[in-house]
Amino acid sequence: MIKVGDTLPAATLMEYVEVEGNGCSIGPNPVDVAKATAGKTIALFALPGAFTPTCSAKHVPGYVESFDAFKAAGVDEIWCVSVNDAFVMGAWARDQKTGAKVRMLADGSADFTKATGLTLDLTARGMGLRSNRYSMLVKDGKVASLNIEGPGKFEVSDAATLLAQAKA
Repeated sequence: MIKVGDTLPAATLMEYVEVEGNGCSIGPNPVDVAKATAGKTIALFALPGAFTPTCSAKHVPGYVESFDAFKAAGVDEIWCVSVNDAFVMGAWARDQKTGAKVRMLADGSADFTKATGLTLDLTARGMGLRSNRYSMLVKDGKVASLNIEGPGKFEVSDAATLLAQAKA
Protein backbone atom coordinates (compact mmCIF):
# COMPACT_ATOMS: atom_id res chain seq x y z
CA MET A 1 0.00 0.00 0.00
CA ILE A 2 1.20 3.50 -0.82
CA LYS A 3 2.52 5.54 2.10
CA VAL A 4 3.82 8.99 2.93
CA GLY A 5 7.06 9.63 1.03
CA ASP A 6 6.15 7.34 -1.89
CA THR A 7 5.87 8.56 -5.47
CA LEU A 8 2.43 8.19 -7.02
CA PRO A 9 2.23 5.18 -9.34
CA ALA A 10 2.64 5.62 -13.07
CA ALA A 11 -0.90 5.64 -14.42
CA THR A 12 -3.22 7.43 -16.80
CA LEU A 13 -6.52 8.74 -15.55
CA MET A 14 -9.25 10.05 -17.86
CA GLU A 15 -10.98 13.41 -17.67
CA TYR A 16 -14.14 14.40 -19.50
CA VAL A 17 -13.93 18.00 -20.70
CA GLU A 18 -17.08 19.69 -22.01
CA VAL A 19 -15.63 23.04 -23.04
CA GLU A 20 -12.69 23.22 -25.42
CA GLY A 21 -9.84 25.34 -24.16
CA ASN A 22 -6.31 25.39 -22.79
CA GLY A 23 -5.26 22.80 -25.35
CA CYS A 24 -7.86 20.26 -24.19
CA SER A 25 -10.19 18.77 -26.73
CA ILE A 26 -13.79 18.02 -25.87
CA GLY A 27 -14.42 14.48 -24.65
CA PRO A 28 -12.39 12.09 -22.52
CA ASN A 29 -8.75 13.12 -22.35
CA PRO A 30 -5.85 11.19 -20.82
CA VAL A 31 -4.15 12.62 -17.74
CA ASP A 32 -0.67 11.23 -17.15
CA VAL A 33 -0.38 11.24 -13.35
CA ALA A 34 3.39 11.79 -13.28
CA LYS A 35 3.31 14.69 -15.75
CA ALA A 36 0.21 16.29 -14.22
CA THR A 37 1.65 16.29 -10.68
CA ALA A 38 5.20 17.37 -11.56
CA GLY A 39 6.09 20.59 -9.78
CA LYS A 40 2.58 20.97 -8.32
CA THR A 41 0.82 20.52 -5.02
CA ILE A 42 -2.33 18.44 -5.47
CA ALA A 43 -5.12 17.81 -2.98
CA LEU A 44 -6.27 14.38 -4.14
CA PHE A 45 -9.26 12.58 -2.72
CA ALA A 46 -10.71 9.28 -3.85
CA LEU A 47 -14.01 7.62 -3.19
CA PRO A 48 -15.97 4.47 -4.01
CA GLY A 49 -18.30 5.85 -6.66
CA ALA A 50 -19.95 8.73 -8.45
CA PHE A 51 -23.50 9.60 -7.46
CA THR A 52 -23.28 7.56 -4.25
CA PRO A 53 -24.83 9.11 -1.09
CA THR A 54 -21.83 10.10 1.06
CA CYS A 55 -19.69 10.97 -1.95
CA SER A 56 -22.33 13.30 -3.42
CA ALA A 57 -23.71 14.80 -0.22
CA LYS A 58 -20.49 15.35 1.73
CA HIS A 59 -17.19 14.41 0.10
CA VAL A 60 -17.22 16.35 -3.20
CA PRO A 61 -19.15 19.39 -1.88
CA GLY A 62 -16.62 19.91 0.92
CA TYR A 63 -13.77 20.20 -1.57
CA VAL A 64 -15.74 22.46 -3.93
CA GLU A 65 -16.62 24.78 -1.02
CA SER A 66 -13.01 24.82 0.21
CA PHE A 67 -11.45 25.62 -3.18
CA ASP A 68 -10.35 29.17 -2.27
CA ALA A 69 -8.90 28.05 1.06
CA PHE A 70 -6.91 25.28 -0.66
CA LYS A 71 -5.55 27.79 -3.19
CA ALA A 72 -4.57 30.14 -0.35
CA ALA A 73 -2.75 27.21 1.31
CA GLY A 74 -0.61 26.69 -1.81
CA VAL A 75 -2.57 23.87 -3.45
CA ASP A 76 -2.46 24.10 -7.26
CA GLU A 77 -5.27 21.64 -8.05
CA ILE A 78 -7.89 19.48 -6.37
CA TRP A 79 -8.48 16.04 -7.86
CA CYS A 80 -11.35 13.63 -7.26
CA VAL A 81 -10.51 10.06 -8.36
CA SER A 82 -13.08 7.30 -8.67
CA VAL A 83 -13.33 3.92 -10.38
CA ASN A 84 -15.89 5.05 -12.93
CA ASP A 85 -15.64 5.92 -16.62
CA ALA A 86 -14.91 9.45 -17.80
CA PHE A 87 -18.47 10.01 -19.04
CA VAL A 88 -19.92 9.23 -15.60
CA MET A 89 -17.34 11.48 -13.94
CA GLY A 90 -18.22 14.24 -16.42
CA ALA A 91 -21.94 13.93 -15.65
CA TRP A 92 -21.18 13.90 -11.93
CA ALA A 93 -19.04 17.03 -12.32
CA ARG A 94 -22.03 18.79 -13.91
CA ASP A 95 -24.32 17.56 -11.12
CA GLN A 96 -21.89 18.64 -8.39
CA LYS A 97 -21.05 21.95 -10.12
CA THR A 98 -17.32 21.34 -9.72
CA GLY A 99 -16.47 23.68 -12.61
CA ALA A 100 -12.79 24.57 -12.62
CA LYS A 101 -12.50 23.87 -8.89
CA VAL A 102 -12.20 20.07 -8.76
CA ARG A 103 -10.85 17.87 -11.54
CA MET A 104 -13.08 14.80 -11.75
CA LEU A 105 -10.74 12.02 -12.86
CA ALA A 106 -11.85 8.56 -13.92
CA ASP A 107 -9.87 5.44 -13.07
CA GLY A 108 -12.05 3.26 -15.28
CA SER A 109 -10.11 0.00 -15.00
CA ALA A 110 -8.91 0.73 -11.45
CA ASP A 111 -5.28 0.70 -12.60
CA PHE A 112 -4.30 3.68 -10.43
CA THR A 113 -6.33 2.36 -7.49
CA LYS A 114 -4.76 -1.10 -7.70
CA ALA A 115 -1.27 0.41 -7.99
CA THR A 116 -1.80 2.43 -4.78
CA GLY A 117 -3.08 -0.65 -2.95
CA LEU A 118 -6.15 1.31 -1.86
CA THR A 119 -8.82 -0.94 -3.34
CA LEU A 120 -12.22 -1.70 -1.87
CA ASP A 121 -14.01 -4.87 -2.96
CA LEU A 122 -17.70 -4.11 -3.23
CA THR A 123 -18.52 -7.17 -5.34
CA ALA A 124 -21.04 -8.36 -2.74
CA ARG A 125 -22.93 -5.09 -3.25
CA GLY A 126 -22.85 -5.40 -7.04
CA MET A 127 -20.24 -2.65 -7.51
CA GLY A 128 -17.10 -4.70 -8.14
CA LEU A 129 -13.62 -3.45 -7.32
CA ARG A 130 -13.62 0.21 -6.29
CA SER A 131 -11.38 2.72 -4.57
CA ASN A 132 -11.24 3.02 -0.83
CA ARG A 133 -12.21 6.43 0.51
CA TYR A 134 -9.07 8.48 1.23
CA SER A 135 -7.35 11.81 0.74
CA MET A 136 -3.73 12.70 0.19
CA LEU A 137 -1.65 15.78 -0.25
CA VAL A 138 0.74 15.28 -3.16
CA LYS A 139 3.80 17.48 -3.65
CA ASP A 140 5.73 17.11 -6.90
CA GLY A 141 4.36 13.59 -7.37
CA LYS A 142 5.15 12.40 -3.84
CA VAL A 143 2.68 11.66 -1.06
CA ALA A 144 3.09 14.28 1.68
CA SER A 145 0.11 13.16 3.79
CA LEU A 146 -2.36 10.29 3.54
CA ASN A 147 -5.72 9.84 5.26
CA ILE A 148 -7.39 6.46 4.74
CA GLU A 149 -10.94 5.85 5.94
CA GLY A 150 -12.03 2.74 7.77
CA PRO A 151 -14.83 0.64 6.22
CA GLY A 152 -18.01 2.69 5.86
CA LYS A 153 -16.45 5.75 7.51
CA PHE A 154 -16.15 9.41 6.51
CA GLU A 155 -13.98 10.94 9.23
CA VAL A 156 -10.45 11.70 7.95
CA SER A 157 -10.63 12.16 4.16
CA ASP A 158 -12.81 15.27 4.31
CA ALA A 159 -11.74 18.65 2.95
CA ALA A 160 -11.20 20.20 6.41
CA THR A 161 -8.67 17.53 7.42
CA LEU A 162 -6.64 17.77 4.21
CA LEU A 163 -6.82 21.57 4.25
CA ALA A 164 -5.33 21.63 7.77
CA GLN A 165 -2.48 19.42 6.49
CA ALA A 166 -1.94 21.71 3.48
CA LYS A 167 -1.68 24.71 5.80
CA ALA A 168 0.82 22.96 8.13
